[in-house]
Amino acid sequence: MNLYVIDTGFFKLDGGAMFGVVPKSIWEKTNPANERNLCNWAMRCLLVETGGKLVLIDNGIGDKQDAKFLGHYFLSGDAGLHASLKKVGYETADVTDMFLTHLHFDHCGGGVKRHGDGFDLTFSNARYWSNEDHWQWATQPNLRERASFLSENILPMQQSGQLHFIKQGSTPFSGIDFLFVSGHTEKMMIPRIRYKGKTICFMADLLPSVGHIPLPYVMAYDTRPLLTLEEKGSFLKEAADNGYILFLEHDPQHECCTLKHTEKGVRLDQTFSLREIL
Repeated sequence: MNLYVIDTGFFKLDGGAMFGVVPKSIWEKTNPANERNLCNWAMRCLLVETGGKLVLIDNGIGDKQDAKFLGHYFLSGDAGLHASLKKVGYETADVTDMFLTHLHFDHCGGGVKRHGDGFDLTFSNARYWSNEDHWQWATQPNLRERASFLSENILPMQQSGQLHFIKQGSTPFSGIDFLFVSGHTEKMMIPRIRYKGKTICFMADLLPSVGHIPLPYVMAYDTRPLLTLEEKGSFLKEAADNGYILFLEHDPQHECCTLKHTEKGVRLDQTFSLREIL
């Protein structure tokens, strides 16, 4: 198995929305905001070479949205999906499996591209993976999440015939299984990768950054925040007990971290880059 970080750039989101009920005077110590209360966030994906497959986990926001839409999110950074793949020796056509933790636009937008007046899949030779419950949730969106589920990001996967569903408790990939959680959105999937005796967890939006480790630090974007508290608490305890390595999709500074038990609960232990453990 080989692992590669795929950076797709940064975007900005409101700090209050990202930290929910936690006061700004507290959360800005780890995630400082600009004069518009916006914090910078990464869109960090992971490429996994395993069992003869090349699996990309999430793919960023993409570039097909119009200037008005992108103007809300202030995209920045030199990294991009195609350049990052090329940097590690691959092209989009080499990806055999495009795995999507969930279908919010900042996780799946790069998987579809404009082609004339329509859309094509970015990864022309790949199977695209979601799950049936989340797919139904995303294609029949509630009013709270509708702005995050964009039909042009989602429906072309099905129309192409390349969409496949993972069943809870099963996996199509060697060395990877999945934790299903529903506090952030219905049936988000957290990949757990077995690598050289270690467990690496791709955290998606269950833990956006090290600043979100304390239990009450739950995003206002979460549809079921009390369920997030339960899911997050159970996971963090398991991660600290077993020395899991957490791969952070949105942390602007830190790629990976470990956790430890303290008198105040589970807290940050160490931060490091992925290449330090490869």
